[in-house]
Amino acid sequence: METEKQRIRELCTAFRLGGISNGIKALITEAEQQEMGYVKFLSQILETEATHRSVKDLNKREKAAWLPQMSDLNHYKTGSEDEISPGRLKQLRELNWVDQLFNIVLMGPSGTGKTFLAAGLCQDAVKAGYNAYFRRMDDLVNMLKTKDFVKTQQVEYKRLLKANLLVIDDIMLFPLEKNLAISFFNFINQIYESTSIIITTNKKPSDWSKQLDDEVIATALLDRLLYHCEVINFSGESYRLKNRKTIFEGS
Repeated sequence: METEKQRIRELCTAFRLGGISNGIKALITEAEQQEMGYVKFLSQILETEATHRSVKDLNKREKAAWLPQMSDLNHYKTGSEDEISPGRLKQLRELNWVDQLFNIVLMGPSGTGKTFLAAGLCQDAVKAGYNAYFRRMDDLVNMLKTKDFVKTQQVEYKRLLKANLLVIDDIMLFPLEKNLAISFFNFINQIYESTSIIITTNKKPSDWSKQLDDEVIATALLDRLLYHCEVINFSGESYRLKNRKTIFEGS
């Protein structure tokens, strides 16, 4: 019996059936104890492999997403200072807008929860099976600068072109040189018809031309991002400043 079990594990390794290989001993023991029929035993084996692959795929997509540590929207607090009521949050988390290729613009001062919401929606999308990625604007700029001569950045570029959802955090926080502004526009132009995009920004659309130093590029970029788009405005005091810590007692 042990020889047969070992042979099963070897075959599972050869056929890359990691879930069955890891669980075969327990599966056989359970089948013997319950006097399980052949059909049920086969079903249990295949379910074990399916679960293993599903978890492995989720871990792979979570790793590629580059999510911040705080990305769980179950801890997101809705309030009167912004437009995210519990009902709207529920609708956003249903992710129907991703299938409809809608974009979301989260606009407002730093520290008001834009990144948390964007990252949380990205995490929900990853768990739902979408290819979803969270990237800061400087991540994208660095990728666009180096993709033509750094292999890993070329891989990153091709990965993002196939995204179902892309979060761009802190867009237009810093000015872009003309050549990078053009590269960024070309990138958005390639994905906007096949990818939902979430952007967070503390700049009004009217300020984008200053950051890009080109009104034509700014207008063309906004035209693509805002065509099918929900704009959500945030206001209020920065959460980080309001809850800042101090090293002094009694302060």
